[in-house]
Amino acid sequence: MLKIGEFSKLSRVSIRMLRHYDELGLLAPQSIDPFTGYRYYGEDQLPLAGQICALKDMGFGLAEVKAILACQRDRAVLDRFLADKQAELTRREETLRQQLRLLDTARKRLRKDEPMMQYNVSLKTLPQRQVASVRMTLPSYDQEGMLWSVLVSETASLKLQPDDPCYCSVIFHDGEYKEADVDVEAQKTVKGTYPDTEHVKFKTMPPVTFASATYRGPYSKISEVNAAVAAWVRDNGYVYDGFAFNIYHVSPHETSNPEEFVTEVCYPVRKP
Repeated sequence: MLKIGEFSKLSRVSIRMLRHYDELGLLAPQSIDPFTGYRYYGEDQLPLAGQICALKDMGFGLAEVKAILACQRDRAVLDRFLADKQAELTRREETLRQQLRLLDTARKRLRKDEPMMQYNVSLKTLPQRQVASVRMTLPSYDQEGMLWSVLVSETASLKLQPDDPCYCSVIFHDGEYKEADVDVEAQKTVKGTYPDTEHVKFKTMPPVTFASATYRGPYSKISEVNAAVAAWVRDNGYVYDGFAFNIYHVSPHETSNPEEFVTEVCYPVRKP
């Protein structure tokens, strides 16, 4: 029999952790002195202590370790535990790689004396959503209000139920900047089912992953925000995967002060 201190040295598990393992039912001492409360372990318990340490080194928490030890003779179940942890760590590894890329990009921008945090770009996903949509060819981009006027006027009698959250967005279908005759689509997320009108179509939009930057201020800033998002896409190894769009969090519908507008500039992306 080994005293707890001796067992701690041989197993390389602290006395505090051995007491914790006992509390969790992972590794109990073989005997406890009724007078002193001193704990004793057997040499044959060293392999179990080693198993616990090995599983912890793989990234398993103690609750998971206990579940694994309870079914360790079932190879199929044990393999599922290992496969699930492997998948989890792979996802975390990709997240860490992405964070390292962002840090590397930020440091490069600092070395070039570029503003690092003027526009914060992040990767997001919009879930599948139901939208009311109006798509038209407009004389120019600054005529976008025409789309919203049509959407509002043609659906007034339908009493649309906004989704929560409600996204008001515009998609630019040309794929490049044009001086005139621009193909633009306005969308508003809604709940429920409604009949199409002359110009308003109701449809389901698929999920989309996108890089975006949200800024406060007038629409005249959009060009520089576009440039910031495009630089992020390039520097972080993504490629474009669809038409650019804007989400209007605070628009002229809510305020007449351009300094209070809140706009999110979005580019669908994917890994090549």
